[in-house]
Amino acid sequence: MKTILLLVLSNIFMTIAWYGHLKNTNVPLWKAIIVSWGIAFFEYCLMVPANRWGFTNGFNGFQLKMTQEVITLVVFTVFAVVYLKEPFHWKYLVSFAFLLGAVYFMFKK
Repeated sequence: MKTILLLVLSNIFMTIAWYGHLKNTNVPLWKAIIVSWGIAFFEYCLMVPANRWGFTNGFNGFQLKMTQEVITLVVFTVFAVVYLKEPFHWKYLVSFAFLLGAVYFMFKK
C-alpha cells in the first residue's frame, strides 16, 4: 500500500511538472522548463522509494511499471478534466479498459 500511495503522489507531481505549464503559454519556455524541473525533483523523491519498496516487497519490475502507468493515466485524467478543462470522451474509457486488461494479465499467476 505504501508503494501505491507513493506512486500516486509522485504522479501528481509529475503531471503538474509536465503539463501544468500548458495553461500559461505566455511564460517563456526556459522558465517553464526550470519550474518543471524543480517540481520533478519532488516526483523523483517519491518515485524512487516507491519503486525500491515495491520491488523489495513482491512487485517485479514489469508490475511496477504497469502499475505506475495506470496510476499516471488516472491522475492525468483528473488533471485534464479539472485543470485543463478538456472533455472526457467514451473512447478514453475503452482505452483504459484495455490497459486494465493488461494489468490483469501482468499480475496473473
